Amino acid sequence: MKNALLHRHLLLSILAGLLMSSVHASERYADRPEAQQFIAEMQQRHGFDKDALTYIFRRAQYLPSVIKAISPPKDPGVRSWQRYRSRFIEPVRIKAGVVFWDRYQDTIKAASEKYGVPEEIIVGIIGVETIYGRNTGNYQAVSALSTLAFDYPRRAELFRGELENLLLMAREQHRDPLDYQGSYAGALGLPQFLPSSVRNYAVDFDGDGQIDLLNSPKDAIGSVARYMQMHGWERGSPIAIRASVVPGADLAELIANDVDPAFDPTTLASHGVKAASGEMPANRAAFVELVTPGESSEYWLGYQNFYVITRYNRSSFYAMSVFQLGEAVKAARDTALANKR
Repeated sequence: MKNALLHRHLLLSILAGLLMSSVHASERYADRPEAQQFIAEMQQRHGFDKDALTYIFRRAQYLPSVIKAISPPKDPGVRSWQRYRSRFIEPVRIKAGVVFWDRYQDTIKAASEKYGVPEEIIVGIIGVETIYGRNTGNYQAVSALSTLAFDYPRRAELFRGELENLLLMAREQHRDPLDYQGSYAGALGLPQFLPSSVRNYAVDFDGDGQIDLLNSPKDAIGSVARYMQMHGWERGSPIAIRASVVPGADLAELIANDVDPAFDPTTLASHGVKAASGEMPANRAAFVELVTPGESSEYWLGYQNFYVITRYNRSSFYAMSVFQLGEAVKAARDTALANKR
């Protein structure tokens, strides 16, 4: 009896999903009141042509896979640092990073010198984001952002803003808004910038008169470095160092602070925290705990520049993956260059 009820419940869920998909498929965004309001706002605020925007939203499609991809898991469990890390610090990505760095070494060096961001951090970000351009996303950006703006209430305001910026960006770049492709969240190009970031931080680093983060790795490299600089990167300052903790230390206050570099060395020492090797920098730092279920946590001190990486993606796991991938690519490249001598 229980199995029959479960089977019936599953069947009803599937039918409900199919019905919802068919409703969305039959209803164009151009016919939706909230999209019509958005069109009117774009016309009023930015002087867009109503008919031109209506044409675009007649072709934008509801994408259920976008909602599935962005929705948090129903049973998140405990995140694992080692599992997360293994996705990014692995041989394929490291090898691709060496090839990318060798190919664009002059550009990477120039961007590093101009914006003060270490070469390995620029390389690490592009590697984590898209494996150096191998995986930039195949979602139509207008459809992905329309889906999130009009069918994902919990973050609709954010994605309405990104949809607005996509249309403005397309006008500035003299491109058809329907031509952009990216991630399920509307992120674009090798560095996966959202449209607002393209407009605010991207730079024409190859000097051809246009910004193209998909087809110009040089633009992507310069834009990543400028993004870091604009978010407070401190030239020559530390990023992260391993920490050690005395047994029985009370770490609750430090962990609750998350990634904000709020603690000076004296405060950290008073909580039983010190550098794992060498001398602790005088800079203020965050105490970063990287948890892997069933194993001992890794402890790090994350400084202002570590915090800046989290402005790209607000996760200590992400920032540490960027940092460690960059270091791994640098080490592999240095070894390869030494072997050639």
